[in-house]
Amino acid sequence: MRNENELSEVTLLGQKQTQYTYDYDPNLLERFPNKHPNNDYMVTLNCPEFTSLCPKTGQPDFANIIIRYIPDKYLVESKSLKLYLFSFRSHGDFHEDCINIIMKDLVQLLNPRYLEVEGIFTPRGGISIYPFANWAQANSDYEKLLTTRLLKEIK
Repeated sequence: MRNENELSEVTLLGQKQTQYTYDYDPNLLERFPNKHPNNDYMVTLNCPEFTSLCPKTGQPDFANIIIRYIPDKYLVESKSLKLYLFSFRSHGDFHEDCINIIMKDLVQLLNPRYLEVEGIFTPRGGISIYPFANWAQANSDYEKLLTTRLLKEIK
């Protein structure tokens, strides 16, 4: 059974009235303690309904965002992640920027062992863009994964 202090940072889960924010807000992200910090395991989160705005035209961009990470002390709370990703709905940035912003915000929140964010954006003007960004703790075995995964995406 979890101690209430372990979940003190989780405030959005269980609310009867969910408030959606239409402006980018990294403060929506919440975390909770990893009960298995001695295990290496991968968490994959899939958001097939991501939307943001083109910073030049204001037209909507649609994507499937895939987040994979090896947690250290914390896990991201999924409802807060959903609301955070939804907050990009009126945010104007290029695809590559959105992916890097998401990665940096999650690294700041979680300080995971390893984290990657992939965006599979629907075509606009006949071109699909699939940005990929990853991060690993410095001076760790996970830095090898950083290079290996990035090189795999480049091929």
